[in-house]
Amino acid sequence: MLELRPGCECCDRDLPGDSDQAMICSFECTFCRDCAASLPGGVCPNCGGELQARPRRSAAKLAGAPASTVRVYKGRL
Repeated sequence: MLELRPGCECCDRDLPGDSDQAMICSFECTFCRDCAASLPGGVCPNCGGELQARPRRSAAKLAGAPASTVRVYKGRL
């Protein structure tokens, strides 16, 4: 199951589990669409992975399988 990190690692924007603004790589590094668009080639600056739209989890599923509350914030990359 995806961790669904709660914020962008670059700008710390909130990205709830049902957000359509989250982008992730295969290691679940998480960025908002705006920050991901500024990354050369759509490549994760942490691991070099391809950034893709993060799947959304419905409110009903979030109730039983909540998103992570652990924030990873590295600041502007």
